[in-house]
Amino acid sequence: MLVIPLKPVPAQVVNVLLSGQDCKLSIYQKTTGLFADISVGTTVLKNAQICRDRVVLIRHEYLGFVGELFFKDLEGVEDPYYTGLGSRFVLGYQSTL
Repeated sequence: MLVIPLKPVPAQVVNVLLSGQDCKLSIYQKTTGLFADISVGTTVLKNAQICRDRVVLIRHEYLGFVGELFFKDLEGVEDPYYTGLGSRFVLGYQSTL
């Protein structure tokens, strides 16, 4: 599993290369939870995707995303919250190639 570095801030944008995919990840906190916008190149795959513990963020193969992107609680099974990003809550990527 590759861990994508995040900071404990309420909103951030991360650009990362995952299995040859140029990904842009916008992670942001709302009162109802942590959300993600996910793009590969200029193609938006997901907007306002709720982030849950150990739930794959892109679940539909027809979107063409290679691999699995997910949050993981290292201290339990809570859904991620921005104050724990990068420490308690990590964003993981697992290649399916």
